[in-house]
Amino acid sequence: MLAGPLAAGDEVLARRYRAVLTSWLVVPLDADIAEGAARLRAACGLKLADAVQVASAIAIGADALVTHDRDLRRVKSIPILS
Repeated sequence: MLAGPLAAGDEVLARRYRAVLTSWLVVPLDADIAEGAARLRAACGLKLADAVQVASAIAIGADALVTHDRDLRRVKSIPILS
């Protein structure tokens, strides 16, 4: 998330992104989430990072996952909001 503003040297936007990041819940990766991610990769052909995000959202009982990633449209186990 920060890579774009940092690469562009846009410290104002990077500060705004950091402020948003502090409000996010960080979910520890455990064996159950890792297995869930592996199952999602096998079933949906997701990239590893995407599969971990989806598996983490499912593990914490999230109502939905918000993303701009079109690859996640294949996921049916949690609503994907874009």
